[in-house]
Amino acid sequence: MSALFSWLTKVQALLSPSITPCLTCGKRNLGSSEFPGVCRNCIESIPWIRSPRCLKCGRHVGCPDCTRSSEPSPIICNRSAVAYTSVMREWLGQYKYRGNERYAPLLGLMLDRAYLTLKKEKQSALLSRKSSIIHRSWSADLLVPVPVSDSRLMERGFNQAERLADVLSRCRKIPQLPLLIRTHHTGKQSFKSRAERLADMKHAFAENPAVTTQFADWFNREVPLNRPVRIIIVDDIYTTGSTIRACAEIIQQVGSDYGYAVEVYSLTWARS
Repeated sequence: MSALFSWLTKVQALLSPSITPCLTCGKRNLGSSEFPGVCRNCIESIPWIRSPRCLKCGRHVGCPDCTRSSEPSPIICNRSAVAYTSVMREWLGQYKYRGNERYAPLLGLMLDRAYLTLKKEKQSALLSRKSSIIHRSWSADLLVPVPVSDSRLMERGFNQAERLADVLSRCRKIPQLPLLIRTHHTGKQSFKSRAERLADMKHAFAENPAVTTQFADWFNREVPLNRPVRIIIVDDIYTTGSTIRACAEIIQQVGSDYGYAVEVYSLTWARS
């Protein structure tokens, strides 16, 4: 009888899905089918931004930055997946500063939710207009990751924005192109004031000469002729928006150089 019980236990173990430790909390809870490697409890605790309070920058709480600025913005809007809480800071820290690459798919899939939020909003806006059916479908044309400096790339070994864009590119079949380069190292922005960040980002980016021909070929081959080109800048965190705006200004100029109207959006994993 004991031998039969032992055999049945082994069969049950083989047939039942294994519960591995959760990537984020380390506990052996039931896993999430949408976010492999993370338990359901951790997924349920994510501070998703489902209804942005500021429709410009995507902030989930009151936003003084967008209301006090009288300057026109080079981006249509930003959307972020989550609020940058202490837990989210730890998740990003595990990946960005400690090199735990198992977080890359998780953060990328979370960013995909921000893209779906943006897509739903723009799709609804198109449907509300009296336009032809062919103009009522919205999707991005190109993803452009925010570049890091050479010294930062050597320090970390990867560009976190590029990795996030990789996941989104595969999920949504949107091409990615490193259109921008960083012209100088600006240091860690997390320790700087808003004014210092804005000053730092002036002239911090430029068009990447290594992909100029590739970008021109893409324009000539893929760009729709009946509407502006939709380009999304991808980064990990939106704080003051100075980085995004600086990148968007270069992209707008590049589009103008090629004679195309460009709509620039941004997606960030977190909004502080």
